[in-house]
Amino acid sequence: MGEHPVGVVVTPDGKRAYVTNYDANSISVIDTASNKVTATIPVGKGPGGLAVAPDGGRLYVANGPSNDVWVIDTGDHSVVAKVDVGKSPHGIAVAPDGKRAYVTDFGVNQLSVLDLASNEVVAKVDVGKSPYGVAVTPDGKRVYVTNAASNNVSVIDTESNKVTATVPVGTNPVAIAIKP
Repeated sequence: MGEHPVGVVVTPDGKRAYVTNYDANSISVIDTASNKVTATIPVGKGPGGLAVAPDGGRLYVANGPSNDVWVIDTGDHSVVAKVDVGKSPHGIAVAPDGKRAYVTDFGVNQLSVLDLASNEVVAKVDVGKSPYGVAVTPDGKRVYVTNAASNNVSVIDTESNKVTATVPVGTNPVAIAIKP
C-alpha cells in the first residue's frame, strides 16, 4: 500500500479493490482473491475520492490539489483522460447507467457534472459550503451531497441539475451512502 490511503472502491464483480494513496499520488490495485497489491497506478496530486463505472471498465479518480479527475482504463491501467473540474475535488460518484459522474468541488462549493462519453464537465451546481461526500440513488434520479461546513446535505435532481432540497444534519458531514 502507498502513503496515506484515503479512498477505496471495489469493482462490481468484486475481483479488485482500488485504494487512493494521497501522499504517494497513486492508486494501489488489490486482487481481492489473494489480498495482494498487483499494480500501482500513478495519478495526479493528492488523490482522494474514487469511483468505478458500473461495467467495471473505467476508474475515476478525484485529485484534490490537481483540481482534476483522471479516467483510468481498468484493463491496462492507462490514463484515458484528465478532466479539469472545480477547486479541490474530493467525492465522486458514477450514475447507475454509467453516463454521468458527479464530483464535489470542496474549494468552490459546487458539484461538477461530468459527461462520461465525452469526459467533459457539462454542468456546475452550487451546493452548500465545503461539499465532500456524494452518492447517487439507484434509479439515478437524485444526487446527495454532504456539505461539511454547512452541516447539511444538498439533494440534486439529475434531470435539471438543480438543488431541490437542503436537509439539515449533524455537525461536519463528510460521507454518505444510499441503501437500495
